This record gives sequence, structure tokens and C-alpha cells, in this order.
Amino acid sequence: MPNYRGGRINEEVKREISNLIRNEIKDTRLTAMISVTAVKVTKDLRYAKVYVSIFAKDEEEKSNNLEALKSAAGFVRREIAQRINLRHSPQIIFELDDSIDYGMKIDSLIEQTKGNR
Repeated sequence: MPNYRGGRINEEVKREISNLIRNEIKDTRLTAMISVTAVKVTKDLRYAKVYVSIFAKDEEEKSNNLEALKSAAGFVRREIAQRINLRHSPQIIFELDDSIDYGMKIDSLIEQTKGNR
């Protein structure tokens, strides 16, 4: 019988962190639209890698938003501990996910090659 507990925990943490970023974090450096793309919690529930996609005008704004998220990691950890009943409250590690930007770049290259025919 398969065990889906890890996936359920990942999705629950993802939902709560998305809600926290959207409604609770009051940091003036958060100026761009931020989307949580994935969360991977380790099996021992000690660490949670949160992959975020930041839609900003330039790389400087993107890095400022990522630094603001990293500085709010303690707040996010405390809120997750209060909202989700887990054995341990995981340490939150924010990672930038550039897969959407990469996909858009590949799509534009495909469209360029179609136009050259």
C-alpha cells in the first residue's frame, strides 16, 4: 500500500506558504508577483525547500524580492508551526525557480524557428 503522506505534507505547506506570502508578510521589498511552484519537505520534517518563481521587471528587483523572502523565513516557520500540526516545524529554505522563464525562452526560440521557414 503506497504512502502519500509526504506529498500531502508538501502540498499543505505549499498552500500555507502561498497564503502567507500573499496576505501576511508586510515587507516593502516585496514588489513583484511571487508564485510558490513547489515545496519539498524532507522525510524527517526538519527542512522544507520552497521553490518560488518571481515575476519582476529586472534581475535586481528579483534578487531584492528573494532576499526579502529569505529574511522572512523565521516568520514563515513560526506561522507554519502554528497552522500545521507536525512533529517538527521545518526550517524554511527559499530557492529561486527559473523554470518558467526558461520555458518562455525555449518557446520564443521555437516560434523564431517557425517564422524563419
